[in-house]
Amino acid sequence: MVNAENVLICFAVPFAISFLFTKGSARQLILAFLAGMVVCISSAYIAGFIQTTSGYSSEETSIFLSPMIEESTKLLLILFCIYVYEPSGKRMELLAVGIGAGFATFENCCILLSSGTPQLAYMLIRGSAVGVMHIVTLVALAKGFQLLKRHKAFSFAGIAGILSIAVTVHGLYNLLVSKPGALSYVGYAMPMLCAILLYMMNVMKKS
Repeated sequence: MVNAENVLICFAVPFAISFLFTKGSARQLILAFLAGMVVCISSAYIAGFIQTTSGYSSEETSIFLSPMIEESTKLLLILFCIYVYEPSGKRMELLAVGIGAGFATFENCCILLSSGTPQLAYMLIRGSAVGVMHIVTLVALAKGFQLLKRHKAFSFAGIAGILSIAVTVHGLYNLLVSKPGALSYVGYAMPMLCAILLYMMNVMKKS
């Protein structure tokens, strides 16, 4: 059993020290990365508590509960950044990437430590699938918020709509990879395809 708090400390201390020697965008990215790891462990606590009280199995929690809990906690952090710091569009995406990368890195490290030394192929798939998925959903949230602000539709309904998209993508991924077979490979490929699509959108926006 992995003590997630110890893993968090091992990551947080070096990043906290490097935070003192950086400034500007680098400092914001480090802070967002740390925040993403804290959100990850907080989501795990919440999911574990609900799983224990509801009697859900680990697979049921992964499919039905984790997408809602994880995307909601990430959304709350993004909303906090928006209302406190009022970031621009580019800065908002930078924060989203940092939070998503921190969340994915911490989760993957805990999985790696708890599973011992799994095969390299498994870790490559996990890194390029679930690791990318957390970044993709947060970048999509950031782009959705930019769209709401641009059309002056920043309301509860708009935020709920954006959250539902992130939860649906996350839940669909977890559902597809929950069973071995052809559909699991579709699930593994989905986050990378979404990342390429979002990247192409950024390129087309700049051109």
